[in-house]
Amino acid sequence: MCRLAWDGDPRVKPRTQASLAVSADGQKWVLLNASPDLRAQIQAIPALQPHGTPRGSPIVGVVLTGAEVDQVGGLLTLRERSELALYGTCETLAAVAHNPIFGVLAADVVRRHPVALAENFSLPNGLNAEAFSVPGKVALYLEEGEPEPAADSGFNVGIGIKCGGVSLAYVPGAAAITPSLLERLSRADVVLFDGTLFHDDEMIMSGAGTKTGRRMGHMPIDGANGTLKQLAGLTTRRILTHINNTNPILVDGSPERRAVEAAGFEVAEDGMEIIL
Repeated sequence: MCRLAWDGDPRVKPRTQASLAVSADGQKWVLLNASPDLRAQIQAIPALQPHGTPRGSPIVGVVLTGAEVDQVGGLLTLRERSELALYGTCETLAAVAHNPIFGVLAADVVRRHPVALAENFSLPNGLNAEAFSVPGKVALYLEEGEPEPAADSGFNVGIGIKCGGVSLAYVPGAAAITPSLLERLSRADVVLFDGTLFHDDEMIMSGAGTKTGRRMGHMPIDGANGTLKQLAGLTTRRILTHINNTNPILVDGSPERRAVEAAGFEVAEDGMEIIL
């Protein structure tokens, strides 16, 4: 997919990594994860660009779904002494705290807020949020041996956002779907869900890696226990995100892309705007 994108193939839109920005008023924004390419994302989205006071930013908070590099690397872009609220489970915030490079996030302006699973908390832009358990694993750099994905752990969570009578659920990484997770997703107006790989052995077969999707903490889109089958009963809007560069759904018109669209799923792209 990268080769097609670099060659300018019109069927493949270049994409950065998975982050979501949410706002109640279009003025103050909270990020759900801060990807390493956050700077490029800010440059592409005028609403997220600095304005007002020196070093001022409309980004007032970040909610983390885990401590993977893809989820926390962009925090280093937000180190310029602009007030910021950082939310995560105790496990995620501990992983950030134990890495000395994140000491550049000055404690007097970057306030860290531990959140408990299944408990509502208020964001500094007027939205309400909740972290909920999603089967997954610890960050790659924290692995010891061959970790089994855990069904109830603070190392990998989903985030629910509510405003008035509408809500969305953001799940960029899921090793499986439990009955409780499915029930929770069914109550959201929009679900952004893990679309990392189409086939579980996709990276192995393409020569791009040595691990299956489930070993990496990501269930495949296709297959008897894949996302298309597991979420087939949802009537809510469903959008696939966190898509790996080996995934053929990135090619407009590919058989895999047609399959997910026929099943009622959308494929996320940079600059996508969702209004609830």
